[in-house]
Amino acid sequence: METFVLAGGCFWCLDAVYRTMRGVTEVVSGYTGGDLDEPTYEQVKAGATGHAEVVKVVFDPEVLPREIVLDAYFTLHDPTQLNRQGEDVGTQYRSAMFFVGDGQRELFEAARERAAEWWPGDVVTTIEPLGAFWDAEEYHQDFFAKNPEQGYCLIAAVPKVNKIRAGFAEYVLA
Repeated sequence: METFVLAGGCFWCLDAVYRTMRGVTEVVSGYTGGDLDEPTYEQVKAGATGHAEVVKVVFDPEVLPREIVLDAYFTLHDPTQLNRQGEDVGTQYRSAMFFVGDGQRELFEAARERAAEWWPGDVVTTIEPLGAFWDAEEYHQDFFAKNPEQGYCLIAAVPKVNKIRAGFAEYVLA
């Protein structure tokens, strides 16, 4: 098993997408990249902690190749938007990849270079060492499945899930 920690806007969308992919055994919404221990959603949402909303994606690379996990990441959010995704604005919504070890850093750099070929404009995704990871509150875990009719999910998560289903069909659960 391998674990990637990725930020690309609100963690509800990333969580919803990765839960649809074959080989993913766990998705945990959380916070990292900041300087406050045990942050709460309200603190992170306020933008003063330095933390990003992230997902920890645990997957089997024999079933779901690393490059596919990362290409899906660069497909499901706009990595050219600095410190925002749509209406979600602030460093807590930044596009960032948090690595463990040089091998993972190199994988992330290669994925960012691939993404730069298909996105117009500059890809602003940062690649940062993973520090402490803090699990988000329980109500954020698998939020989309628990709240499929919630307005934000309908506007933001559903199109992203559909985009991944269309572009990565062979890697999506039936």
